[in-house]
Amino acid sequence: MTADLTARTLVEALRTHSGKRPGTTAYTFLADGEDPEESLTYEELDEAARARAVALESAGVAGGNAVMLYGPGLEFVKAFAGSLYAGTAGAPLKVPQHRAGVDALLSVVQDTGSSVVLTDTRIRDEILSRYADVPGLADLTWLTTDTVDTTAAEQWVEPHIEPEHVAFLQYTSGSTGRPKGVMVSHRNFCAQTMEAREVWGESDDDVVVSWLPIFHDMGLMYGVVMPMVLGMPSYLMSPQAFVRRPRRWLEAITRYRGTLSAGPNFSYDMCSRVAEAEGTDGLDLSSWRVALCGAEPVRRLSMERFAEAHAQAGFDHRTLAPAYGMAENTLKISATRHDCHYRTLWVSAAALGEGRAEPLAPDAHGAVAVVGNGPALSGTIVRIVDPVTHRALEDGEVGEIWVQGTSVAQGYWRRPAENRATFEARITGVYSKKFLRTGDLGFLHEGEVFPTGRWKDLIILDGRNLYPQDIEYTVEKSHPALHAASAAAFSVERDGREQLVVLVETNPQVIASRVDLGARVRAAVGEGHDVTPAEVCVVARRTLHMTTSGKIQRRACKQSYLDGSLTYA
Repeated sequence: MTADLTARTLVEALRTHSGKRPGTTAYTFLADGEDPEESLTYEELDEAARARAVALESAGVAGGNAVMLYGPGLEFVKAFAGSLYAGTAGAPLKVPQHRAGVDALLSVVQDTGSSVVLTDTRIRDEILSRYADVPGLADLTWLTTDTVDTTAAEQWVEPHIEPEHVAFLQYTSGSTGRPKGVMVSHRNFCAQTMEAREVWGESDDDVVVSWLPIFHDMGLMYGVVMPMVLGMPSYLMSPQAFVRRPRRWLEAITRYRGTLSAGPNFSYDMCSRVAEAEGTDGLDLSSWRVALCGAEPVRRLSMERFAEAHAQAGFDHRTLAPAYGMAENTLKISATRHDCHYRTLWVSAAALGEGRAEPLAPDAHGAVAVVGNGPALSGTIVRIVDPVTHRALEDGEVGEIWVQGTSVAQGYWRRPAENRATFEARITGVYSKKFLRTGDLGFLHEGEVFPTGRWKDLIILDGRNLYPQDIEYTVEKSHPALHAASAAAFSVERDGREQLVVLVETNPQVIASRVDLGARVRAAVGEGHDVTPAEVCVVARRTLHMTTSGKIQRRACKQSYLDGSLTYA
């Protein structure tokens, strides 16, 4: 790969590639996940960006904020680059598919303080037609970037953009009523990219293949930003194309000799099921150098199953690279290096609930696997801190993960109180250094980060700490009709004490009896965790609340349970 290590902003990086390698293909979009539909060279992208920047200047949002609504395709890449060239902080959102999505859009518009929405003609017309009765929607200024005349590029005057300039607003997953936009600067993006390159290693032949949603931090960073800074080709496909036929992801890696690609647990699980049912004939994954897995938390069996199912297709299990991160740190906080195999630590579940990582043999009673997510990136400091006393903890002690470094974002847009609490935390006895509080629990072991779960999701029953994802994993293994991310565990207060509730999502046509399924779940949880659920609710498919990256939104699931809005199977 050819990277300009001196670039201080994304604009400098793209302008440099356009000047040095104008005819080199930068991005390619695969229609239906297979055939190239459109490609952009660096020169073409630079021209498109300049033209769109001029349009943003004319609309009065240069140097301000704008919401971005785009479906899969390269128009988003052009518009994103154009917003950078105009000094505009774009806030990409998922295109609304229902009324709740429109409400979320209007909430974010209000939060940004800008009524300008960047989109394409088709999406604008569809939204205004389907939701014409929604108050306030027609009052927005809709700027369709696909109609911009490229000849306007000649009118562009490069603005003065410093590395600290906010390049992007990442609205956190599930934000609706009170959205929070993470302010990510050019410096954050460039620092994150260079730190990631140290983890990836260097290769002149690197190629990115991504199906991840472009409005999500992982999809934006891996599919768009990192290729833009490092100057490597990126092949993009829609998430829908992947979900409809997961093998398309692997076929694209085979066809275009992809070396870098990423996904959460469920994407590897889906591919494993397909490989076990259909085989891997026609796949060649030997070019894949770094298969990043980012999830909450990363599951050992998901990775092992994928590696085993695709070994005959040339997939090297050492390629798997668990990583830990969040939007508030631009993306990654820690990651497994390309030249190191990921580590699994077996610890006592009972001790883990008491705040200690006590190693056990894998076959010991009560042993649970915790996957290492690698050491902190080179420009990042990780500390484990007691979330209540703010006291620094020792290796092997479980606490909240606190982070400091050049990838830490500038805070939430217009949220001063939350910024002080989240981005300006101080460890007791260390007064001069500010840390980002992640809200995640974990521990350090031999310099590696081992996340264990969300602090606010922790279930406390009779003084015992239980991690919901461990219970959910036990539930998913209890019946062949269940799949990954098909359960949600949380506690509710009844008669003055906390009790465990488990939601199980399945198709009623594939289970013999809801009573039988509930009994299996109770037995499995009782045996595995020494606690019996007070209630097991069997709900219909697509009932559980999930983020765009496939994470269970337990608090939203709990609210639906409490307000009676669940759809039962």
